[in-house]
Amino acid sequence: MTNGNRVRVVAAGDHFILPSLIKDALGHELACDVGELTLGWPLEPFGAVAEVVEASDAEDELIEALDGAQVLVTQMGPVTERVLGACPELRLVVVCRGGPVNVNLDAAKRHDVRVCYAPGRNAAATAEFTVGMLLAALRRIPQAHHLLALRGSWDGSTYYTYDHSGLELEDLPVGLVGYGAVGSRVARALCAFGAQVMVYDPYARGEIHGLRLASLDELLRRSRVVTLHARLTAETRGLIGARELALLPRGAVVVNVARGPLLDEDALCAALEDGHLSAAALDTYVQEPLPPHSRLHALADRVVLTPHLGGASRAVAEKAAAIAAAEVGRWVRGEPLAHALT
Repeated sequence: MTNGNRVRVVAAGDHFILPSLIKDALGHELACDVGELTLGWPLEPFGAVAEVVEASDAEDELIEALDGAQVLVTQMGPVTERVLGACPELRLVVVCRGGPVNVNLDAAKRHDVRVCYAPGRNAAATAEFTVGMLLAALRRIPQAHHLLALRGSWDGSTYYTYDHSGLELEDLPVGLVGYGAVGSRVARALCAFGAQVMVYDPYARGEIHGLRLASLDELLRRSRVVTLHARLTAETRGLIGARELALLPRGAVVVNVARGPLLDEDALCAALEDGHLSAAALDTYVQEPLPPHSRLHALADRVVLTPHLGGASRAVAEKAAAIAAAEVGRWVRGEPLAHALT
């Protein structure tokens, strides 16, 4: 795989997957196998590169850094047709995230570049965040904090009335849409709280924590809370729309820490505005960053909004760097890659 013992690796990190984390992980994995390691700069996220999504727009900087490099480890680097064409020595790209959405996979295949990713690195963090968002929405914790800490008002004490107080998880029917790495962890946590966990996932096999239901409609009719954990595909885009929300019992709560386009935001806002839903907690959105004109902003008394933080923990950054370094190690040693897409 390599020319002699010299491999040039570029660690194009960002403010989350720090270049130093990648360097340390590679040093631990490879010891003396790397001839030269170029530390990257903190790439800014979410630039406008038409052929890839959720990527930096630093194509020129990346091309300059990759001069003579065989390996790129990155989270946000824009691995576009232009970048690949300008870097003929590049042979391996390892993306420190659950999907290489910043890589033009078709172009990588044409240029004979292997592309790997880091599945499962944020499953625990996202599951924990989901449970936190669910609790925050049920008990109106952010709204009470805002009234007291930012306004100095004790008006949040009105939540300590029957009409305004929230629900508790014990004995609460909670429906999970999707039972992968995140959904299964959420199910285990909710079972520990004593919730009545129900699961809909036509692709899940084997034992599950909770009651498996045969249809999404049945799950929605029976759930006081529904939380989304499905992958975003052509099949699941718009999975929860006006018809599906209407199946939920009045006063239900919706939680989405998966992908924004799983949920029809206009339908969600309408259901919140007319009182069919009592609350929602969202970490992901159809358009990110969430635009100032979004109807969700006017519903702050009923929604918990966070800026796509579900997978943001220090452990996630460290795991991602370690998974990426392990892939680089396999490539250097001529071993089969564990998470390759090309």
